[in-house]
Amino acid sequence: MNIEICFIVVLSLCCLFSLRRWILLRISIKEITNELRKTRNPGYDRQLRVDLSDKNLNELAKEINDNLSFQKKIKLETERRSKILEQSVSDTCHDLRTPLTVIKGNLQLLENEVSSTEGKKYLQISNNKADALKVMVDEFFELSVLESDSKPVELEKIDVTAFLTDFIIENESIIRKKKINPEISFPDKAVNIRASGELLSRVFSNLISNIMKYAVDGFILKVYPDPVTYKNEQPYMLASDGECNMYHIRLGNRVKDPELIDIQHIFERSYRADKARTDGSAGLGLYIAKLLCEKQKADVKATLEDDFIYFDLYFLQD
Repeated sequence: MNIEICFIVVLSLCCLFSLRRWILLRISIKEITNELRKTRNPGYDRQLRVDLSDKNLNELAKEINDNLSFQKKIKLETERRSKILEQSVSDTCHDLRTPLTVIKGNLQLLENEVSSTEGKKYLQISNNKADALKVMVDEFFELSVLESDSKPVELEKIDVTAFLTDFIIENESIIRKKKINPEISFPDKAVNIRASGELLSRVFSNLISNIMKYAVDGFILKVYPDPVTYKNEQPYMLASDGECNMYHIRLGNRVKDPELIDIQHIFERSYRADKARTDGSAGLGLYIAKLLCEKQKADVKATLEDDFIYFDLYFLQD
């Protein structure tokens, strides 16, 4: 009888010891998981700090810390090289803009001096090429500034219907010159978004510029009156439970050859519909527009429906 009691006691102690060890292991694994989750935060700069009672888990934590340190070194080196490259591109663009301005000014002065038809022809070609080169340099310069500037953008309350009304009025002469008819639909009530006025203007300038190049006969601009629940799938948007309220703005135009448009890659840096670059730009307008949206914690998508291309923008509700 005493033997049985002793056996039961020993067995109970073993069970309690195993249970305690199992609980401690679960707690340790949970701590490791929580610490690893924190390392995804850009501002979190430390190794795993967990009190582990298991030798194997201690070795695992050490390996994880060594891996984190190695990844951090790679990240810092990549960022350093990226900044050097971005600065180099920015400096090169800046150096190119100065002589281009002088060349353009001299070409304008020459217009008053050239009298022959042949001379005027070559002068016009030179002027066009100088304009095209300036557009390309400006695009590269803007891109280098955008990609090197990691500071958060200050967002403010903007009535987007009033903003776009002023924007269309300011660009009316360009739209009329291209003989493109806009179909505008704005709600009667104010639609307030969170955005940067400067960046918002640059976004729509790039999108309108794209319309001016490729629209067949007109374009549509619509602001939807009610916010939509937007699934937060983008890392640059506000951290939340996965959803946020956004206002929807749509720009669209009919295109001549929709089958030539690769809609899945239209916002990529290397994408270009006009392979010959006959318009003289570097083809970075849409890529820059997307970057500008991301900086405002907004999103832009492109869809192709028959011969119409639509750009749908989503901005945080104020």
